[in-house]
Amino acid sequence: MKTKQIIPQKSSEKVAAFLEKNALHKKDFAEMIGVTLSYVYNLIDETVSFSTRGTTIERIATVMEISPEEFNEYKIPQEPILVDDSVEIIKEYLKDNKMTVVSFLKSFPRKKRLDMVDVLRGALPLPIDFKELHLIGKNLNMPIEETYDIWEKRMKQVLENSGMNVYANAMLIDKIFECAKKQILSTN
Repeated sequence: MKTKQIIPQKSSEKVAAFLEKNALHKKDFAEMIGVTLSYVYNLIDETVSFSTRGTTIERIATVMEISPEEFNEYKIPQEPILVDDSVEIIKEYLKDNKMTVVSFLKSFPRKKRLDMVDVLRGALPLPIDFKELHLIGKNLNMPIEETYDIWEKRMKQVLENSGMNVYANAMLIDKIFECAKKQILSTN
C-alpha cells in the first residue's frame, strides 16, 4: 500500500485558501486580526514574510478556527495561557449553533471584532458591560439567564481582583447581585 506524500502548505497559502473558501474579503480579515489591508495583500502575495509575532498568528488562527501551531512561524509562548470557563461556554455555543468564528465576528460592529478575536483567544477578558455581554449572548442564541450568570461571575472576578474579599462580604455581594439579576431579567 502506497502512502500519499503530504506536501506542507505555506502559511500564506493557508490564509489565501481560507479567505477564498469563506468568501471573506481581505479588508474584513485585516480588521479581524488587527493589521492593515496592505499587510494582508503583501502576506498573501508573499511580498512580506509571514508574521512571527505570536499575537498576530494567534489572531489569524482564532479567525481560521485552527491551532496557531499549524503555522511553522509560531513559537509557543513561555507564559501559561489561562482558560476562562465563560469563553469556553461561548465556544460551545458557537459549535452548538454551527456558527463559524467568521460569521460570529461579522455579527458585531467592525470596531468590536478585533476585541472579540482577542477574547476568543484568551488575551482579553470578557467585557464587564452587561450590554456588550448581552450582545454576545444574543448573537449566540444564549438564554438571558446564562448571559447573566456569565456577567455575575465576571463581575465577581473584577471585584476580587480589585481587592474585595468576596467571601468576607458574601452577604453584601449576594444582595447586590440579587438586585441586579431582578432588574436585568425583568427588563429583557
